[in-house]
Amino acid sequence: MTARLHVSAAGPLVSVQDAGRPGFARFGVTASGPMDRLAFATANVALGNSIGAAAIEVSLGGLKLDCVEGPVSLAVAGGGFIVETDQKFGSWQVLTLTAGQSLTIRRGPWGSWCYLAIAGRLECATWLGSSATLGTSGFGGGKLVAGRELTIHAPRVVTARPLACPVFARPRHRLHVTLGPQDRFFAPETLRDFQKGLFALSTAYDRMGVRLSGPELVPNVALTMPSEPVTRGAVQVAGDGVATLLLADHQTTGGYPKIATVLDCDLDGAAQLRSFDALMFRPVTPAEATARARLHSALTARYLQSVTQA
Repeated sequence: MTARLHVSAAGPLVSVQDAGRPGFARFGVTASGPMDRLAFATANVALGNSIGAAAIEVSLGGLKLDCVEGPVSLAVAGGGFIVETDQKFGSWQVLTLTAGQSLTIRRGPWGSWCYLAIAGRLECATWLGSSATLGTSGFGGGKLVAGRELTIHAPRVVTARPLACPVFARPRHRLHVTLGPQDRFFAPETLRDFQKGLFALSTAYDRMGVRLSGPELVPNVALTMPSEPVTRGAVQVAGDGVATLLLADHQTTGGYPKIATVLDCDLDGAAQLRSFDALMFRPVTPAEATARARLHSALTARYLQSVTQA
C-alpha cells in the first residue's frame, strides 16, 4: 500500500532531510541534516517513526502539497508556521490527509524552519547512505520543486492531536559560547566587543551559515593560518571583521580564525532566528558548557518521550 503527495509549490531551501551523514568530513562532505534537530525529531517520534527518518524541511518560502492517494498522517513541528488543510492550524500538530485534500505550510509569527514528517517510509534518493540533502549540490533526498511527486510506502494513520512546543524549542537570542580556538588572534578590546556587543542576522543566510552584522572583529594578525577542520556552531571571522555563524551545511575546512564556538545545545534555537533578529554571545567555561549540554540532553529526552507515538 502506498500514499502519494504532489508538490504544487515549494519555496527555496525546501528539501528532504534525515538525521545526517556523519563520518565523511575527512572526505570534504559535511553531515548536513536538519537545521533544527529537536523539531525534526519531534515530528518523527510523534508519528512513531524512527527519530532519524527522512522528513521534509520547510523554509520560510513555504510548501503546498496535494494528496493524490491516501490517507496518510503527517506531523508538523518547528517554527511558528501556519498550517492549512480544510482548517487552519498552527504548527506543532499531527493531522491526516486523505485523497483530494491539500496541505499548505507558510511562514507564521516566528521561526525560520519547520519539519513535515510522514507516517510511513518516504521514497527518496540516498547519497553515501543518507537522504539528507546537501544544499549546495542537491545530493541526497533532494530539493522539493513544483511537480515533484512523493511516494510513501506503508502509510499509516494515527490520532490527530496538537503537540506541545517546549520553551527550549523557541528562537534563542542569547547564545552561549566557548572562546576559541583562535581567540588569541584578536585584541583584548575586540574580544570584549564580541562578548558585550549586539549582533543581528543579515540576509546572507542559508544552510551553510549566516553572516552577522554588529561590531567589527578584525583579527590583529595576518591571516596566514593553514586551513583546518571546522564545526557546526563555529563563529568564523573573515579579514573584513565580519563574523559568520556556521550551520548544518558548513564547509568542512576553513582558513579564517574562529573567535568562538556556539554550544551545540543552543544551535537549534539559533537556527530559528530570522534575518535582522538580534543576538548576543555569552562565553562560558568548559565546565559550564558540559553542564548545559547534559541538562539540555536530559530535557530533550524527557520531552521526546512525552510526545512519542506508541
